[in-house]
Amino acid sequence: MQIIIVGCGNVGATLAEQLSSEGHNISVIDMDNQRLQNLVNSYDVMGVIGNGVSFEVQKEAGVEHAHLLIAVTGSDEVNLLCCLIAKKTGGCHTIARVRNPLYNMEINYIKEELGLSMVINPELAAAAEMSRLLKLPSAITVDTFTKGRVEVVKYRVGENSVLCDQSLQQIKSRLKSDILICTVERGEDVYIPGGNFIIRARDEISIIGTPQKNLAFFKKLGAAVTRAKNVMIIGGGKTSYYLAKQLMDMGIQIKIIELNKSRCEELSELLPKATIIQGDGTDRDLLMQEGLMQTEAFVAMTSVDEENIMLSLFAKSVSKAKLITHVHRISYDEIIDSLDIGSVIYPKI
Repeated sequence: MQIIIVGCGNVGATLAEQLSSEGHNISVIDMDNQRLQNLVNSYDVMGVIGNGVSFEVQKEAGVEHAHLLIAVTGSDEVNLLCCLIAKKTGGCHTIARVRNPLYNMEINYIKEELGLSMVINPELAAAAEMSRLLKLPSAITVDTFTKGRVEVVKYRVGENSVLCDQSLQQIKSRLKSDILICTVERGEDVYIPGGNFIIRARDEISIIGTPQKNLAFFKKLGAAVTRAKNVMIIGGGKTSYYLAKQLMDMGIQIKIIELNKSRCEELSELLPKATIIQGDGTDRDLLMQEGLMQTEAFVAMTSVDEENIMLSLFAKSVSKAKLITHVHRISYDEIIDSLDIGSVIYPKI
């Protein structure tokens, strides 16, 4: 496919890398010459310097023959306008990144009126994944399909788990659960297991089933299945807002610790039922004072990856909370995954 990406920030660069590796012809538009040049030098893509809203710039990138335009600049309005121009000019499919919570309430109307093929919101998607994880604390990841009727749940087998040293046939006979263990990750190896495959401690297994059958399976394992009643979130960005709103609708108590005073005031208005604390979320004494040891779920979501990792490691050392760690950079994913800091969420992915 001929694909145009407008904006080569974190998400744009990740898209360019992945789509280029899949053999698509990629053109990237950005106003930052240095950032664009770095991308062109790293991957097999064509770079066009300029404003993606400009018809002439889009034309130079080949919009008249493009199959798809993806607009992922830092501005929602620019993304929407880029897609509108591409749709009117080239008739290609268009995808816009729209992150503002204000637009999120009107997203179906915007999508229909502008003729967008898809609207993506990485912060909302990350919040939705976190929300699913907090409903099933034992899971590392939870992916849903067919409008939530099927789930793929990843679970790390503990040392004392009933699954340890058991074949899939023995597990099915013993637990009598109507689920499918479709893959097993063991270190760097990935297996598609047959009936004689033996599950070992620290294996990461992926389970397919309906939400009800998966829940029943975890109950038989003796794993935690009760969703958290209270959640402590460090950082008050867009993702924190989306997550808090979803969890509050489920009746979960929310406490957000945010350093910026004006953002705290804004969150207090947006989330009147949540507890908003102004303070440094990396302050150990503050965390202990606000009840870290008693919290049932802890979400590290500052803008600094190193802080989030450190916070999750500290929370793990003093509490039994379900841990979720927000990480922006994916370069060190193998090292981060080896730290055993609960569920790690990469919004870029």
